Amino acid sequence: MEAIRNIYAQMGISDVVYQYGEEIVNHLQERFAAIDQTAEYNQLKVLKAMQDNQVSEACLLGTTGYGYNDLGRDTLEKVYADIFHTEDALVRPQITCGTHALALALMSNLRPGDELLSPVGKPYDTLEEVIGIRRSKGSLAEYGVTYRQVDLLEDGGFDWEGIRAALNEKTRLVTIQRSKGYQTRPTLSVARIGELIAFIKKIKPDAICMVDNCYGEFVELSEPSDVGADMVVGSLIKNPGGGLAPIGGYIAGKAECVENAAYRLTSPGLGKEVGASLGILTQFYQGLFLSPTVTAGALKGAIFAANVYENLGYPVVPNGTESRHDIIQAVTFGSPEGVIAFCEGIQAAAPVDSHVTPEPWEMPGYDAKVIMAAGAFVSGSSIELSADGPIKPPYAVYFQGGLTWQHARFGILKSLQSLLDKKVILADDVEKAKEKLRKSAK
Repeated sequence: MEAIRNIYAQMGISDVVYQYGEEIVNHLQERFAAIDQTAEYNQLKVLKAMQDNQVSEACLLGTTGYGYNDLGRDTLEKVYADIFHTEDALVRPQITCGTHALALALMSNLRPGDELLSPVGKPYDTLEEVIGIRRSKGSLAEYGVTYRQVDLLEDGGFDWEGIRAALNEKTRLVTIQRSKGYQTRPTLSVARIGELIAFIKKIKPDAICMVDNCYGEFVELSEPSDVGADMVVGSLIKNPGGGLAPIGGYIAGKAECVENAAYRLTSPGLGKEVGASLGILTQFYQGLFLSPTVTAGALKGAIFAANVYENLGYPVVPNGTESRHDIIQAVTFGSPEGVIAFCEGIQAAAPVDSHVTPEPWEMPGYDAKVIMAAGAFVSGSSIELSADGPIKPPYAVYFQGGLTWQHARFGILKSLQSLLDKKVILADDVEKAKEKLRKSAK
C-alpha cells in the first residue's frame, strides 16, 4: 500500500530497509497465524477466569489505608490462581518489579541453613546480589542461605548428572529461570521445564521448584505451573500487565508458598489481609485482559527481528525458525557500536522520548555499563518496545516488547536504519540479504 510506504519514508525508513522488511514479513505469515491461534486460546482462558470469579464493576474501585476487605484485590488474585491453575496467588502493587517478586519468593520460602540451587546456570544479573553471588546488604547469603549452581551443557541441555550430584539434604528451593537473561542460551520451553521439575522431584520430592516466568506468560498454551512448578513468579510491567499496569508483580503457586510470601511482603500476622490497591485495579484487570494479544504482537516482533538480523549474518537466539518460549530476541553484534546503534534506533521509534539518545551507564545491580532504550508510557516497561544490553563481550543486544505488532515492526526497521546510518551495516548487505530471500521463496 503506497500510503503506508510513504509514511514509513516520512518517519526516516529508507526504501531499501522498507523493502527488506516486506520480504521478511512475506515469509512469516504462517508463523504469525499460529501465534494468533495461541493468543485466541489464552484470551479465552483469561476471560473465563474473570467470568468464573464474577469480576464486577465494584472490583475496579480499590481501597486505601490498610486495604482490609479489598474485593478487587482479592478477586484479582483468584483470577491469577485460576489462569495459572494454582492454589493461590499474590498480585500486588507493593511488589515493585520482577527482581523484587523473585527476591520475595526466595526470601519467604528459604531459612538459614537451607540451600538454593539453580540447575540452569547463572541467574539474571540483578539476582546475583539477592542471592549473594555479589555481596550486597540483606542478601540470602547474609541470612545463612547457601547457593549452588549447575551450568547448562554447551548445547543448552541440562546436566542431569551434575544436577543429581548437586541435590542434597540442604536443598530447599530450586530456581529455574525460563528466559535467557543477559545470556545467549536457549529460553526454556514449558515442556523442558516440566521435564526438569519431574527429574528434581523424583530425587527430592520436598524441594520447592520456583520458575522465574518473566517474559514467558501467554507465549505458549500452558504455563510452568501446569507442569509441576510450585511457584511461578513475574512482573506486571512485562507480559501479564498488558502495557497498562503501572507497577506490580505476582507470585502464583502452592498455598503455603504464597502465604509465606504474603507474610514477608507485609508482616507476620497480617499477610494477604492488608495492602491497599490504591486505585490502580482497573489497569491491572484491563492489562491482564489485553495481555494475550499484546504478548502476541511482541512475539511477532521478536520473530521479525530474528529473521531481519539472521539473514544479515548476525548470530541470533532464538534463530529465525525455532519455536518461541518468551518474547526476548538476542542479537549478537560483536561490537559496542552495534549494540549502541541498535538501541538508538529503538529509542527513536518510541512514542515517548523518541528525541532522546540512550547512553550506556552504570545501572544499579549490574557488573558492567548497560544501555537501555525504552520510550515507554510506563517507565521501564519491557512489554513495551524496548531494548537493552550490557556493554561487554559478546556485545549482544536484547530486544523485547511492542504493545502492537505494527509498532514492533517499525521499531526493528528503525534499528536497522540506525545501523545503516552509522555504517555498522552497509546498504549492499541489505540488498544481498533481500535477494537471497527472494531466491529462496522461488
